[in-house]
Amino acid sequence: MAMSATVHTCLQDAGVEYETVRHPHSHSRTETAETAAIPGDRLAKTVLLEDDQGFVGAVLPSTHHLRLPKLWDQTGRRLSFAHESEIREVFKDCEVGAIPPVCTAYGMTTLMDESLSAQPDIYFEAGDHETLVHMRTEQFLRLMEHAEKGRFS
Repeated sequence: MAMSATVHTCLQDAGVEYETVRHPHSHSRTETAETAAIPGDRLAKTVLLEDDQGFVGAVLPSTHHLRLPKLWDQTGRRLSFAHESEIREVFKDCEVGAIPPVCTAYGMTTLMDESLSAQPDIYFEAGDHETLVHMRTEQFLRLMEHAEKGRFS
């Protein structure tokens, strides 16, 4: 599949510097980090959440666990995990499980865990299970400038 058109357009519009990293097809984030030979805490994962106000993408290191109560406290919203069918509907140009962190490009609020800021560089899914986007952290923070920041992992 390669990079989704939405991700490509978002990266171009943001004017950020990045490279793509191809890797063997993977079935999990742990496998992605292993096959791409990158530290798991530098691989950003995106979790789709929802409530009666709509969808929200939560972005955090792949080695961390989302702490919903912390997120509820920080957002004042009672978010829950979206169903796979909803993920397919929202991220139409991405494979299931390969959600990119640029949720604003898909018309929703993005929440970013601040722990990603401590990494020297960041990798994330480009929309499939064989391509990662890699960039320096300052470029990633520029890309995520409209994301709400917090500590929820």
